[in-house]
Amino acid sequence: MRQKICKISMKYNYNWLKNILGLTKSTPEEKGEDLAVDSSEIEGLEKQTQKFDGVVVGRILEIEKHPNADRLQVTKTDIGGEILQIVCGAPNIQVGQLVPVATVGTKLSNGLEIKEAEIRGVKSFGMLCAADELGLGSDHSGIMVLDEKAEVGMKFVDYINNLSE
Repeated sequence: MRQKICKISMKYNYNWLKNILGLTKSTPEEKGEDLAVDSSEIEGLEKQTQKFDGVVVGRILEIEKHPNADRLQVTKTDIGGEILQIVCGAPNIQVGQLVPVATVGTKLSNGLEIKEAEIRGVKSFGMLCAADELGLGSDHSGIMVLDEKAEVGMKFVDYINNLSE
């Protein structure tokens, strides 16, 4: 009987591993060495902070129906000191929600660069992000809604890091 050998590739957040496994080493690299010796092969480490450059926490202040598109809405979103008009097609947005906002100039992990745009005659100055657009899974059913650990204007990477504390 032949055995199948397969490779399983998984990515884990260092802070999550640190909390779950009670890791005490000072750097992800040192922990990677320990995990490789104790359990499985570590193929590589990726710094995730760059992936969220330009993404901040925003609060949706207003939502209006887009005047020229049935499935689009126009939001006014506070990103801390600035209110952006952002056109969005997600079905789950609501006034008051805290959401990740990719600002103009941001390059998302999927290669998309956020630019000032005009969508069916309405200017848009950023993007409200779903989990898959941030490289945090495959969910694209709606905008990622953040919990009470999020603060308007904070860097999204800081929010993510706070989740594991």
